[in-house]
Amino acid sequence: MKSEFLYKYPKTLLNKGVGFLKGYSHSLNPYTGCVFACSYCYVRQMPVQLFRDQDWGEWVDVKQGAQSILEKELKREKKKGPVTIFMSSSTDPYQPIEHKEQVTRGLLKAMVQNPPDFLFVQTRSSLVTRDIDLLQTLGPRVRVSMTVETDSDEIRKHFSPSAPPIAGRLKALVRLREAGVATQATVAPLLPSSPAFAQVLSETVDRVCIDDFYMGDGSKGKRTERLGIYALHKEIGMEKWYEPDAYQKLVRRLRSQFSTDQIYISETGFLP
Repeated sequence: MKSEFLYKYPKTLLNKGVGFLKGYSHSLNPYTGCVFACSYCYVRQMPVQLFRDQDWGEWVDVKQGAQSILEKELKREKKKGPVTIFMSSSTDPYQPIEHKEQVTRGLLKAMVQNPPDFLFVQTRSSLVTRDIDLLQTLGPRVRVSMTVETDSDEIRKHFSPSAPPIAGRLKALVRLREAGVATQATVAPLLPSSPAFAQVLSETVDRVCIDDFYMGDGSKGKRTERLGIYALHKEIGMEKWYEPDAYQKLVRRLRSQFSTDQIYISETGFLP
């Protein structure tokens, strides 16, 4: 899939935390659009995509001047009260274009100079390890949440063929942990996995969050249903993994490797 990259000059970057992110003062998206083009991405149903001519994954808006904009916004917002940031809610801050443009790295530099009270980094890319130096500087103010929705790369390819391989994500989590950066594995959305998944995660992280197509899509599963995700499960004979209580199977498996206070369900695992 070939994507078009457009350069935009936003006036602001920080958005008020609402809905699923109401526990945060702000959300922050270095890019608009995402080339990972996951089949289940809820942004496919949002106006930002519905009013574009290209399909989801075929376009990315690169936000220019982001570092200097955020520097100004942080100074202003911190005068009003605590600043907690979720990065990112509708894109991946470490999608491939970040190698070249380094918008996300620039934003982290701004936060190192004037740290928020807390930063939650949500990604599925091992490129996040490039910024270990800045993440270490933020110390206890940051947590990196790596999406690991399954332990099967065949399953990953079926649902999100353009997303990074699972093995690379797990290795990135180990590197971050060894560097002293707080992490979690986020099984979101829940996809079919093997009985060994729990042990694989226990060797990688000490905190896991599970979310599925019913708790996390903001519409009790209706928005995901419109994306045809059930049909994708049916194609591989995995319909049972799409049921509302399927996540409990993984919870039971995780409990053999993790204590109760290391397992988070849906929104609680994303809070500051």
